[in-house]
Amino acid sequence: MRSSWTRFEVWLSEHWPEGLAGLNPPATDEQIAGLQEAIGITLPDDYVACLKIHNGQNPDAGGLFEGSEFLSTDEILAQWTVWKDLLDGGDFAGIHSDPSSGIQSDWWNARWIPFTHNGGGDHLCLDLAPDASGSAGQVITMWHDSGERELVAPHFGSWFTSYTKRVFSGDLVYSDEYGGLIDRKDA
Repeated sequence: MRSSWTRFEVWLSEHWPEGLAGLNPPATDEQIAGLQEAIGITLPDDYVACLKIHNGQNPDAGGLFEGSEFLSTDEILAQWTVWKDLLDGGDFAGIHSDPSSGIQSDWWNARWIPFTHNGGGDHLCLDLAPDASGSAGQVITMWHDSGERELVAPHFGSWFTSYTKRVFSGDLVYSDEYGGLIDRKDA
């Protein structure tokens, strides 16, 4: 994780210095433990390693992950709590999603941990409650207004490696118009 972040930081310093400056310092053990206690879940080791490098980004820094904010431990809890309150309030009773193989058909599950947010209620999540053909810690999409749930990567580490490779290859670029990294085709 450290070597991928170091390389990504070098790229950011050359192509989007403001994005680099918007990254938060490492999460403390106390911040990570507090998040895990609040949501009642132990986070995957590869994701914890990421948080120990950068505890997300400043919410005003722009979209680090394809136009979406990289959530800090505080923002993860805030986003998760919104969804948990809706779940506990019965808002999703009888509503199912249309998931890819390996993902449960819940509209939202309390063991889906958002780590990005696009500002409109959509996330990439760590899925810690996969169905029998999935794997705990897989990365999935969670759209607030669509039932589609896609499997993006088998775990956070592979997702991050793939993401940074797309950045380094030029498939993702910084856009002033969008205020973050986006697909080159959309720039």
